[in-house]
Amino acid sequence: MSVQAVILAAGEGTRIRPLTQNRPKALIPVANRPILEHLVESLLACGIRDIIVVVGYRKEQVMRHLIHLPVEVRVVEQKYQLGTGHALICARDLITDDLLILPGDNYVDPSSLKEVLKIQNSMLITTHRHPSNFGVVHVEDGRVVGIIEKPVHANRMTVSCGVYYLEHTLLAGMTENMLSDAVNVLISQETSIKAVYAHEWQDAIYPWDLISMNERLLRNISPSYAGSISTSAVIEGHVSIGKGSVISPYCMIKGPVVIGEDCVIGPHVVINPGTSIASRVVIEPFTVIGNSLVMDDCTIASHSKIASAVLGEACTIGEHTVITAGTGFIEIGEEAVRSSCGVIMGNGVFSSPLVIYENTLIGNDCQINARNGLRLRSKVIPDRTRVM
Repeated sequence: MSVQAVILAAGEGTRIRPLTQNRPKALIPVANRPILEHLVESLLACGIRDIIVVVGYRKEQVMRHLIHLPVEVRVVEQKYQLGTGHALICARDLITDDLLILPGDNYVDPSSLKEVLKIQNSMLITTHRHPSNFGVVHVEDGRVVGIIEKPVHANRMTVSCGVYYLEHTLLAGMTENMLSDAVNVLISQETSIKAVYAHEWQDAIYPWDLISMNERLLRNISPSYAGSISTSAVIEGHVSIGKGSVISPYCMIKGPVVIGEDCVIGPHVVINPGTSIASRVVIEPFTVIGNSLVMDDCTIASHSKIASAVLGEACTIGEHTVITAGTGFIEIGEEAVRSSCGVIMGNGVFSSPLVIYENTLIGNDCQINARNGLRLRSKVIPDRTRVM
């Protein structure tokens, strides 16, 4: 039986800002690879090679990345981001077989996809402690009775993973902008939609969710050592080091950790588990970093301690910086959201020495200048702000 996959990657991911200011959510690098690439890898593991990707927000970036995938994909544009159902309708003319529908900004493991593919007209579900961020699913006797999209007060913890396996003939009359609404219409027309529990699935609703997604995907890495590694460096667990990178004397790296190409990891640096470091990153001596995601071209100065951080591209962290995990409330849009992180930084942030961060969100191209030290806790700093 032939199956097509339709990946919905047109959205922006506004709740992930500032990280989606310059890239779509599907291209945020997690474990040093875009989320979309991890998803395509899961499809290939299931033997699915007929893949359609719906693009929209910053579509040129997505299309440039798709060229480098190990499988040829077809691309459809959603000119206006009107919802997941509308995105699927945009691809309708290319769909000739039963289809597997997936969100391009989620991770789904191959085992979960194989399970849902066993049952025609089915969907992946899971339980989540914050169900109001998702479509809440009502299930009776293994069948989906209805989906309520992002209710203010959810009366159950079962949520949709956004993954559906449907007969292509069901798309003929679809007019709904939201895919959950379209599925509710199918149910009202007595189409049986079976519920399949996911083995492993993860979405990043807010930027701090990327930290746990990064930790999860790092479990899949294979040990690989390139570059120059000092004989006095200690490497434990699954660690991948890219070509051109330098691991200096007396470093300690505890996997799972991935380090990209052309990085310089200075002497006496400790890299703890759950950390991904992209390319051309410099970490200066006597710094400790763990459970963090560092993007391209960042510099982290000496004698710093970093935990639970997401650093966008080309950030500069001054010496004696402390980033420590904390919880609190951060304003996202017009709502106060409970958050948990050390710091989330957009691209091009400059942070001077002697700054302490806890549960703080910093926009793109900000300057944090602290002559005599500064502590930022549960703060939101907008793009291009200068803090003195």
